[in-house]
Amino acid sequence: MRVTLYRDHHAWCPYCQKVWLWLEEKRIPYRVRKVTMVCYGQKESWYRQLVPSGMLPALELDGQLITESDRILLALEAAFGPLRFAMEAPEVMPLRRLERLLFRAWCQWLCVPHPGPSSETQAAQDFDRMATSMAEVLGAAPGPFLLGEISSADLVFVPYVERMVASLAYYKGYLLRRRHAAIDRWFLALEERPAYLATQSDFHTHAHDLPPQMGGCYADGSPHQRQLAQRIDYGPWPMAAPGEDDPETSQAEPPDAVAVALARVLRHRRTLVARYGDSGDADSFDTALRCALTLLSRGSACPPPGGTAAGLRSLAQRISVPRDMPLHAARRLRQALLQTAALDPVAAAAPGHPLPLQHRRDQDPQPFLMVSREQA
Repeated sequence: MRVTLYRDHHAWCPYCQKVWLWLEEKRIPYRVRKVTMVCYGQKESWYRQLVPSGMLPALELDGQLITESDRILLALEAAFGPLRFAMEAPEVMPLRRLERLLFRAWCQWLCVPHPGPSSETQAAQDFDRMATSMAEVLGAAPGPFLLGEISSADLVFVPYVERMVASLAYYKGYLLRRRHAAIDRWFLALEERPAYLATQSDFHTHAHDLPPQMGGCYADGSPHQRQLAQRIDYGPWPMAAPGEDDPETSQAEPPDAVAVALARVLRHRRTLVARYGDSGDADSFDTALRCALTLLSRGSACPPPGGTAAGLRSLAQRISVPRDMPLHAARRLRQALLQTAALDPVAAAAPGHPLPLQHRRDQDPQPFLMVSREQA
């Protein structure tokens, strides 16, 4: 096989997603080797030997190692042809510049603490102006994508615009897809594509994986923002009132969502019990997890052993999409865990362990990788 993609274990890296999507859209056969990001664990020594900087993604093409996502796409274009429009085509270059301007405006709003309402408002307006520029390009296109049909130009935008939608909902109460109809249509078209759905994350995952990667994300503290963040963290899902579009996805829940969630938990049950059994009583947390899975699979509420609510909530807050399971399966599992935690006869209100902001080493993949190797 000519191509090996080195990407992060958790599918958090936006630059990895860009290359991953390109390979899938072009239907290029490739191997995947997964690497730990420093924000959630120790970088593998074998990867440091291969790529001393440790940067992701990397790609091996015909024995040549390439880093940096744009350089990777240029090399792939040279080997396999462009995805409709080349990265350096005159139609694409101004769009790539627009994406960087949009990214900069997002960072200035999300990742900079604003000293007062006027600064916050100015940053919001600056971002909205750049989002309007993207929407205008989409509105002028002959199809739902930036150049009519999906191309490399869209894949440049996808990773960070997906993260903008999630993070601005959580930290600013700003619903990008509802604000800009053309961007919503773009996502609707993306969500019809299996390649995109395979890489798509959810609001909860992005809201909590971004702070250590971006150096901080700052909430505006408005009532609407706090309400929306609460809904993203604790449901219920979908997050739309009757008659409204779901701001997170246009896709209906597939019939196998519960089965997928159940299968993923059962595969890693022992590791989950060892990690989230707060009291040190593995048997109690194992029973609590069984109660949640009974609710998930049968709809039958089952009070867990006393003192297990904190562990159930900690697990619910650490489900990662698409690493662990697709979006709808994750919603189902989170809801079952949270509802079961509320039935704890001793500590129903016990909070889960707080999600760290400076790192995400609580998401170290190594214990789960050991299980996967044992089952291989």
